[in-house]
Amino acid sequence: MSRDPHPMAPGLAAGITDDTIHTLVHAFYHRVRRDPDLAPVFDAAIDDWAPHLEKMCAFWSSVVLMTGRYKGTPMQTHAALPHIGAEHFTRWLELFRTTASEVCAPPAAALFIDRAERIAQSLQLGIALHRGESLVPELRAPTSGQ
Repeated sequence: MSRDPHPMAPGLAAGITDDTIHTLVHAFYHRVRRDPDLAPVFDAAIDDWAPHLEKMCAFWSSVVLMTGRYKGTPMQTHAALPHIGAEHFTRWLELFRTTASEVCAPPAAALFIDRAERIAQSLQLGIALHRGESLVPELRAPTSGQ
């Protein structure tokens, strides 16, 4: 489904188009599929890459162009992955930052990176809640002698 960008979409001011999104998504996931840390996680979850790439283009279109094309549930999808951890998000962001900086003009790269960092933080917090993990480190009173 093709929907036009919202006139107030932040991506318009940054010069982002559907072609920009396509280029970034395909270049980024090309790297993910070859990354020794991320490839096993993605390969275990994705059987057919073509629909996934299309879905990720719709996702980023919704995020930066406010098109409403994406209709998925990313929190549920990621929370269902039993072996995903902070180290995966760290690596994901490293690859994303590098790719965005290489394939996008600086204003577009900055916007994509900002949104990716926010999304990664949100997903990590949601996964922790889903797993019943503590979101803050346990505070301990100092023991005597310290």
